[in-house]
Amino acid sequence: MVQLLFQSVSRYRSSLYETARNLLRSRNNQFAKVQRLQKQLGEARVEAERLKNEWQRTNDDLHEARRQLKQQQDRADQLQERTNRLPSDLPLKHHCFGPKMIALCLNLSNKIGFRPTEQALKMTFEFLGIPDKPPTWSTIRKWSCRAGVALLKEPVEAADDWIWFVDHSCQIGQDKAMQILGVRAGELPSPGETLPLEKMRPLAVSIKTRWTWDDVRKEYAQLAKRIGTPRYIVTDGAKELWETVDVLQKPDKEVIVLRDFKHYAANVFKRSIGKSDRFLAFRKQWGQTRSAIQQTELGYFTPPAQKEKARFMNLGPTLRWASMILYHLDRPGSKTRKTISESRMNEKLGWVRTYRDDIQCWSRCQSIIQTSLRLINRVGLSAGTSLRLKEELTQLKVRHSWDCSTSDAMCEELVSFALAEESKLKDDERTWISTENLESGFGQFKRLEGQHSKGGLTSLSAAMGTVLCHWTPQRVRELLPTVSTKQVDQWVTQELGSTLAAKRKLAYQEAANSSG
Repeated sequence: MVQLLFQSVSRYRSSLYETARNLLRSRNNQFAKVQRLQKQLGEARVEAERLKNEWQRTNDDLHEARRQLKQQQDRADQLQERTNRLPSDLPLKHHCFGPKMIALCLNLSNKIGFRPTEQALKMTFEFLGIPDKPPTWSTIRKWSCRAGVALLKEPVEAADDWIWFVDHSCQIGQDKAMQILGVRAGELPSPGETLPLEKMRPLAVSIKTRWTWDDVRKEYAQLAKRIGTPRYIVTDGAKELWETVDVLQKPDKEVIVLRDFKHYAANVFKRSIGKSDRFLAFRKQWGQTRSAIQQTELGYFTPPAQKEKARFMNLGPTLRWASMILYHLDRPGSKTRKTISESRMNEKLGWVRTYRDDIQCWSRCQSIIQTSLRLINRVGLSAGTSLRLKEELTQLKVRHSWDCSTSDAMCEELVSFALAEESKLKDDERTWISTENLESGFGQFKRLEGQHSKGGLTSLSAAMGTVLCHWTPQRVRELLPTVSTKQVDQWVTQELGSTLAAKRKLAYQEAANSSG
């Protein structure tokens, strides 16, 4: 073997040493390669083991997910087979629904109306798969009327600190409703807080075609006989409401008559500004402009609609509109004016420039009224209210640095009014001189009436007091059974007789019968 090796080596040019060295190097290289491959094989085995374990965990997770999915599917099938039901709510006597459902319907209808309440409940029941039928809108309306009459008949605790808020509300026709709300002075909110509507108690609702002073006296006397003589009566300044309080005056108990601050402030504005030639001319052009541009490319500059009733109490939007128009007239490059030519802007709205000084004065007066109302609606009336009002208005003047005799005169008049009303009270007394809650109640009631608010007072007048309350099942359980539908009909007949809507219906029927 060795002889053959030497014989084969002798055939190559390389020496034996070199040949041996090359063979040794090749062996070492092959050995290193084997070691490297063995290392890679070990790493591959470790990675394979890791992947195997990871696969096993993934497989286990998949089985668990399938198990949970099957469990959820079984649960969903069970829920589909199970019928949704309303919460336990035993019906009231002679009713198909319980106090929970009735309270829900009363609260919801006060927000959106009777028919929308029925539709909202229908959609909710369908979505939840509830097979029960919701109350109809006519049923909800009857509940509201019964609840309203029950509130008027509810016993009122005897106390010597009652505050009565009195006002009239009239719609189309001659019928006029007088509503009296009440709150005890001891239950007024702390200074700095407003008086919430829910604190007011509906004490009386009476409807007449023509209110005489004797009618008002009679209403006051009847209510005083039922719940006691009040300490304060707050009205909007109508003579037939405050001069008739003499029927309640007694030698040993004085009834203090106070005027609503907001109505007085509106009257001051009307007297100082509203009757001036400048303001009347402004209102005329304001109305003409509204008709001229509301269906043009200037439509978004249309003035707000004028309110014929209480317009001097709602001038804020008008004055903000006028200030906005002045801003854009002074800035032809404003983004809002990009699509409107300067000639077109001046043609239709340029007239506002001629009232620049007037608008600034009127806006100052409006700020004075709003600042005063914010204070009065948060602190009420007590000793020191007029001084605090004077301080607020002085700070307002300093902040805006105005020099305006009209604004100064208005400040003085409002402070003097607060001082005059304040002087009627004792040092330790505190009351309220705002009928905004009463006005708000009238507004919510008209929203509840919907379109019928434009057609005169109807039998829904019985529900006038329900908008003041947040109804709970307990309140429904206490009040609703105390008044029947028959008693509601008697109340409507006594207060309204034949309504405007009934007379209109009869007029159409007679005309239709004669033509037929």
